[in-house]
Amino acid sequence: MTHAPIRHGGNLLAAVRRYGRPAETWLDLSTGINPDGYPVPLLPADAWQRLPQDDDGLAGIAAQAYGAAHALPVAGSQAAIRTLPRLLRPGRVGIAALGYSEYAPAFAQAGHTVTPLDEADFQRADLADALDHLVVVNPNNPTARLLPIDTLRHWHERLASRGGTLIVDEAFIDCTGAASLAGSSAAPGLIVLRSLGKFYGLAGVRCGFVLAQPALLDALADQLGHWTVSGPARAVARIALTDTAWQAATRTSLSAAGQRLAILLRDHGLSPVSQPLFSWVPDARAGSLHEALARQGVWTRLFDAAGGCPSSLRFGLPPNDDAAWQRLDAALGHARHALPSLT
Repeated sequence: MTHAPIRHGGNLLAAVRRYGRPAETWLDLSTGINPDGYPVPLLPADAWQRLPQDDDGLAGIAAQAYGAAHALPVAGSQAAIRTLPRLLRPGRVGIAALGYSEYAPAFAQAGHTVTPLDEADFQRADLADALDHLVVVNPNNPTARLLPIDTLRHWHERLASRGGTLIVDEAFIDCTGAASLAGSSAAPGLIVLRSLGKFYGLAGVRCGFVLAQPALLDALADQLGHWTVSGPARAVARIALTDTAWQAATRTSLSAAGQRLAILLRDHGLSPVSQPLFSWVPDARAGSLHEALARQGVWTRLFDAAGGCPSSLRFGLPPNDDAAWQRLDAALGHARHALPSLT
């Protein structure tokens, strides 16, 4: 089957070229990345000069930070998404039709049969019964759907009983850790992905972690080869994952910012579904709103109708700066006047 093209937020240069506005003048809300990310300190010279050291303790630090038994550092969860399907028995894999667009082509290229799932399908207790593997992004990107941990455990049990696998992508879960399956990730048939990109605001270091049984992690490491995560990235990850004071303060600040964004969007007549790092606005007028905001230098992520949902916008958080929030407020107000149907 033909899959939708792979698209990502953060494509600000495309906006620069289309609208002729310099990059530094945009308010870029097109990703779900923490705009006030981890304050990276000066790194020691050997982080740059030596080959990356796979035995530098990062795997153990990550496992402890996430409450998992085992962890494998990878070059962002992207590296795992592209490689893991080749390690799983080919079969029917369920993937959200409105979700992270890298999964479907990766599984298809590895010989799996991809079953696109509507958002309503994730309310079904029997969802896993007709599948060999199931991918769940929790919370989902972009719909902000957060599934109860008991639902995920039930699906995992059903899949594992037939030799199948539940893959849970927890890239956005750091603010709502009680829903994480990381602590169960050593169980057969369960793979959990975590990332430094979103909560820590460190997307540029390309560092993530796979939490799973040792045998699967060994097979994945063999496929990826040596030095998959750079020395500077490993150094930053070791520091950030052990900075529990920063983590606690950031959970509080992001939760408050997420609520502030949701209230602002509702004040302008929109109906967001929110998580701390982003708000999702399903609305048939999303394309027109996206255009109206872009003409004022506010860049959002536009999604086509899919998964039983209308077209939609995802709003990331503005920086922790009153001027940025005021600019978004003003742009939304202008859009309401430009698009009378929003009033």
